[in-house]
Amino acid sequence: MTTILDSERTDLIAELATTRAALTTTVHGLSDEQATERPTVSALCLGGLIKHVTSVEEGWLRFVVDGPAALRYDLPEGVTWADIAAGTATEYPKWMIDHQAEFQVAPGETLAEILTRYERVAARSAEIIAALPDLSATFPMPDAPWNEPGAVRSVRRVLAHVIAETAQHAGHADILREALDGQRSS
Repeated sequence: MTTILDSERTDLIAELATTRAALTTTVHGLSDEQATERPTVSALCLGGLIKHVTSVEEGWLRFVVDGPAALRYDLPEGVTWADIAAGTATEYPKWMIDHQAEFQVAPGETLAEILTRYERVAARSAEIIAALPDLSATFPMPDAPWNEPGAVRSVRRVLAHVIAETAQHAGHADILREALDGQRSS
């Protein structure tokens, strides 16, 4: 069965592909070791940026399919947002620990594996975008200090956010690559 996409979906998928390419171009020709290097004062590395963007895209696309249950910000028993903000929490939630790990390349993890996962997520995102019945559909955002109470997000706004997030980190990646070996992606 062939799906014919409207121009808006076609444009969104194309723009997301363009921003992904801007990001992944920065790692062309790098070794696994180079992808883990931190050539600036930042803690960011190229492999970690791609892992993070992959996770962000996957999470938000899960949100447009499954709604707010896909974005859970549960805290451990007895821990408050104030504890988290002050750095005094006795325990941190798994989602927060996982978020920090997204920016790191695990021992034994290869750049090829990271890129392959990103490609799988990208393909799944295109399938989801093509199949969604309405880009105007909205979902409530979960309770979290960074979400306005009662906030909702449309599928269209989520896709714009994923594109912006990817583009922002493609810029970070350009800086890292140039600091690493002088190579520029553009």
